Amino acid sequence: MPDLRFEATINGRRVSRSAKPHQRLLDFIRDDLNLTGSKEGCGAGECGTCSVFVDGVLMKSCLMPVAKAQGAAIETVEGLAKTGELSVLQKAFHKAGASQCGYCIPGMVMAATAALRSNPFADREEIKERLGGNICRCTGYQKIFDAVELARDVQNGRLPATALIESDTDEAVIGKSVRRIDAPSKVSGRLRYAGDMTTPGMLHVQVLRSSHAHARIVSIDTSAAQAMAGVEGVITSADVPGEDGFGVFVNDQPVMARDKVRYVGEAIAAVAAEDLLIAQRAAAAIKIVYEPLPEIFDPDEAMRPGAPVLHDYAPDNITKHIPIRVGDVEKGFAESDLVVEETYSTQPIEHAYLEPEAGLAYVDHDGVVTVISPDQNITHHRHMLARIIAKPISKVRFIMSPVGGGFGGKEDMIYQGMLALLAMKTQRPVRLVFTREESIVSTAKRHPSRTTLCMGLKRDGRICAFQMKMICDGGAYGLSTEGVMRKAAILAAGPYVIPNVRIDTYGIYTNNTPSGAFRSFGALQTAFATESHLDICAERLGLDAFQIRRTNAMRDGATTHTKARLGSVSLMRTLDALEAASGWESGAPNSRGGTRGDLGRDDNRPPCALGARLASNRKQEAAE
Repeated sequence: MPDLRFEATINGRRVSRSAKPHQRLLDFIRDDLNLTGSKEGCGAGECGTCSVFVDGVLMKSCLMPVAKAQGAAIETVEGLAKTGELSVLQKAFHKAGASQCGYCIPGMVMAATAALRSNPFADREEIKERLGGNICRCTGYQKIFDAVELARDVQNGRLPATALIESDTDEAVIGKSVRRIDAPSKVSGRLRYAGDMTTPGMLHVQVLRSSHAHARIVSIDTSAAQAMAGVEGVITSADVPGEDGFGVFVNDQPVMARDKVRYVGEAIAAVAAEDLLIAQRAAAAIKIVYEPLPEIFDPDEAMRPGAPVLHDYAPDNITKHIPIRVGDVEKGFAESDLVVEETYSTQPIEHAYLEPEAGLAYVDHDGVVTVISPDQNITHHRHMLARIIAKPISKVRFIMSPVGGGFGGKEDMIYQGMLALLAMKTQRPVRLVFTREESIVSTAKRHPSRTTLCMGLKRDGRICAFQMKMICDGGAYGLSTEGVMRKAAILAAGPYVIPNVRIDTYGIYTNNTPSGAFRSFGALQTAFATESHLDICAERLGLDAFQIRRTNAMRDGATTHTKARLGSVSLMRTLDALEAASGWESGAPNSRGGTRGDLGRDDNRPPCALGARLASNRKQEAAE
């Protein structure tokens, strides 16, 4: 289709440019006008990072074809601070500490602006509902709501403009709310994330990924892709000049699949081309011949004799086994008045950071291979990449771009190697930006786990014996699995004094998406099992949940089951504070009946009242 002539008023200025018929409004704003404050977080209208005003109406620009905005008045986040002076709302976001990673904040500011334009007196419940089309993965939303309320009150004269200014103080900053120095660039949309960065002569990268969970690669034919006009480089594992393998604890993952694929979504080849469409077409033209292999998706089955082997170095598919032994568990169970055994499971969890993976790489004038990406582990990755591309460490540079949410999920070097190889092959800058679908299918998740826990206790709640076996699905590659198994075993028994302990944690290779680092890794899975088990034991013994924990709690000077001596232990103070703050009703968990007096209190935060906006509109209509 021929290009179209697109005319509109954008941030108060007339724009008349050629546009591609396939472009969305978001593409035109970002790629053609370089207004990168509008972000792409999902591409499906769910997250709100792309929010703009079209003829005064808040719209998701990732869903709007550019032709639909023909002749419209469009306002982006950059238009809220035309002279460089932040708007009242942007200043309020800064003052309230409403931005963390910042990726969602331009869209959130636009939604908040729409809320106060629609109803300058919106209360907190209405603000919640009006911001319901925007997602934040970092803040918990409360400071965002605080910011909108602050801006509302300043705009309405309830508070002076000085309420937005940080007061000068000589007081210590520890324990105080201090404004982030990077907040102005985040609330204004000026901060550039990796996917916002461009450079002259930049090529666009697309990756061909496996459609098989386990298969031998018989052949890769890239000839059709290489022959396409506009394609500047195609790479496979054959283009790796050094030692092909990376990881956090074991270098078991190739830059691109070598000889066989081990999970759906694994990278096989990558293309660099003059534009994204050419790169996509070229990647689709690569022909792969597969020989399907037996697949294994359950970690228990993967441990059985005769199961398909994913990596030759681990014929039992065990990535890591951490055993801990203290005392005599059998004796402890024999001395117990109650023995309780249960099985607990946790699911894989997607990090869902709003910034999809992205990176830009180039070879500078001194021959230094430079990679810019939201990388949470740049020092380790620099050393690994030097070995992979067979260059001295002095010829490899990593630059950490702003991280639009990570939570541990950007610790793995899953695409930086491809960028480096393409930059070396083409001798031009290259950029890769994942789609949300690509991010979900190919990147690490929290380790799913299955934990069998057996605990022996005396009638007064003292724990005599603790036996735990946790099996985690590590997926196709090791990544952080060893560290997760170590942390899980170290923290499995909780902050409790237990004389007899047997713990086994296993990380297992399967053909599932690899598992990796995620906030509180390892500790979450075992703590869920241990604390749930204590509640069940308290119920069986007729004890209060706080009481059973105090009975077993470590005190100052305690020694853990890994022989660590704790000089100071705050558990008792924490339990006391939690019990008082929650208004806890003492008693065994099964003694409550149908109602609980410690819920629905005035100091409990209520959930968002759905329909608040509609109720508010009805009130306004009645007043009119």
